[in-house]
Amino acid sequence: MRVSLLLLPLLLLGAVRPDAQVERVLFSDGGSTFVVRIQASGPFAAYGAPTVEGREMTLVLFNTKLSRRFRADAPGGPIAAFTPVQEGRHLKLVFTLKENVQADVVQDRVGNDLLLTLRPGVEPAPVSPPVVEAPLVRIDDVSRPVPLPKSTGARWRFDTVVIDAGHGGHDTGTRGNGLREKDITLAVARKVGQYVQENLGVKVVYTRTDDRFVTLRNRGRIANEAQGKLFVSIHVNSAPGASGRAAYGTETYFMGMYKNDAAKSVMERENSVVRLEEDPDAYADYDEEALILRTMANSVYLRKSERLAELVEGQFAGRVGRKSRGVKQAPFLVLWAASMPAVLVELGFLSNPEEARFLGSERGQDLLASAIFRSIRDLKAEYEHDLEAAADSR
Repeated sequence: MRVSLLLLPLLLLGAVRPDAQVERVLFSDGGSTFVVRIQASGPFAAYGAPTVEGREMTLVLFNTKLSRRFRADAPGGPIAAFTPVQEGRHLKLVFTLKENVQADVVQDRVGNDLLLTLRPGVEPAPVSPPVVEAPLVRIDDVSRPVPLPKSTGARWRFDTVVIDAGHGGHDTGTRGNGLREKDITLAVARKVGQYVQENLGVKVVYTRTDDRFVTLRNRGRIANEAQGKLFVSIHVNSAPGASGRAAYGTETYFMGMYKNDAAKSVMERENSVVRLEEDPDAYADYDEEALILRTMANSVYLRKSERLAELVEGQFAGRVGRKSRGVKQAPFLVLWAASMPAVLVELGFLSNPEEARFLGSERGQDLLASAIFRSIRDLKAEYEHDLEAAADSR
């Protein structure tokens, strides 16, 4: 149980920030870890560590208000009810718990969100949880419980897929055999999106639909604001020298520490895009410690990310006849930014003349896009089956 208040001020750069406004609270259940995402209009000036007393958990956001446009998911997992309470200039978020938890809060390094992570804690002596009946009230009456819809499972619908065409604009990505990565990724991304929309009836959000530059941070922000259930970032590989002409095959990554030098090399090449951004120093604190915290916060999504990577590589090898170089982990900044199951797909090597011809052809792009689509389709089916099974077991 954590009861001490730890003030975590942010650098104010010599100016007084206006109060941040909380616009949305989302709940994500992932088994052993439950994540509460708190979205705001701007950076939080400061916030406290979550305190847990019996069946009540409190998080204080200093110099923060509740937006009049505020929305919240129905609570789930270990949370029975949620109440925002405005106390002067500070906003207190009060959560009624079904069970004892260990709670931590981390600042999302992409955007303004806070991530409150909950894991099972040691049970204290039995305490009867309070019965919360949320009356219908105006949204600006924040001293009383906000009416939240009963959980119908709607928020768990696999309803939005975010497709990210790597690179773009002045960032061409890798080049080889007369082809540019940014062109191939856009062509394949649009085909994947078309297949998903036509066959799954799922909303598709693109991080770009033309030849423009989008920062790595904004790609994740687009995905998070769209409330995506899945994020797929599409790229093309390359290798230097004579070895590059011989290298071929696909590989798919999910978030984590790299396990070998080859994965490290791919990660460094893709992450080097930050040099082309206006503010590359914004990524200066993306170090190993930050990676551990982010991986912890996103652990709720890792298994689904790994499963999608497995499905993609299986489709590439079994249905398209490509050589699979396997499922791998690496701390790609673009995956770091997306708070949902996320993978980065390397379609093949432009440095290999034969593979470059396949990647640049309409047929090759169709086959690769349909393989990614089938992987999304299969993950959606598994996802919804698991939800139905969980609902039936209650």
